[in-house]
Amino acid sequence: MIFRTIPVTAGGETVDLTLYLPDNSNEIDENRRRPTVLIFPGGGYAFRSRREAEPVALKFAAADINAAILEYSVAPARFPTALLQAARAVALLRENAAAGNVDPDRICVLGFSAGGHLAANYGTLWNSALVKDEFGFENGENRPDGMILCYPVITSGTLSHSGSIANLLGDKADDPELRALVSCEKQVNSDTPPAFIWHTFTDDAVPVQNSLMMASALADKGINTELHIFPRGWHGLSLCNETVYGTYNGDFSEVQVWIDMAARWVKQL
Repeated sequence: MIFRTIPVTAGGETVDLTLYLPDNSNEIDENRRRPTVLIFPGGGYAFRSRREAEPVALKFAAADINAAILEYSVAPARFPTALLQAARAVALLRENAAAGNVDPDRICVLGFSAGGHLAANYGTLWNSALVKDEFGFENGENRPDGMILCYPVITSGTLSHSGSIANLLGDKADDPELRALVSCEKQVNSDTPPAFIWHTFTDDAVPVQNSLMMASALADKGINTELHIFPRGWHGLSLCNETVYGTYNGDFSEVQVWIDMAARWVKQL
């Protein structure tokens, strides 16, 4: 496995991009190009959850999928800092596709909770002037080919996770134009990539309606979407096992299948 951390500079800050890239072998296929998931851990734009970072990357790597974790900026950094870092990270993965055995047409953003917001916000704004003008992108260098949204924060409306939006916008949290720009269901457009979305019905931190609103907006635009609503489970389940919770005292084993379904979805893009 190629394992290393490289710097990503955007939005006036430098953050780490950690790569987990399975090696090729001449016994199997020395020219294999793999799909890649760029992971944004959750944490309400206040921190980045460890349980939604390396354990997830290792599961994808074990499924023969490249993984990368972006340590995007959180509060006191404000919008669009993390969005611009996501853009630069996607472009770097595509720019170095050959060296990392990356399939340049299957680079997906994956996020949990507030990281899911970043993935969805980027998926809807990647081709906007806000992003393109910052870097001079002209040929889709920063294009995400898919979004995997795990119990994502989506809306800035009445069903939002207010803490995430407050941390993202800071003293501009009451600006109606900015709130609309970060309300992902309002920004879905023809450039938005396909999505794999999952949530639990009993999530008491980020209401399940966030995922339903995003899926509905994607359907309205004819964008292919796979949506799974599991009947039970608290917020922040990640892999939903002892790896991420130590002594696991939940009984939500039916949720654990999400990563296998997501890996299958990525490979079929």
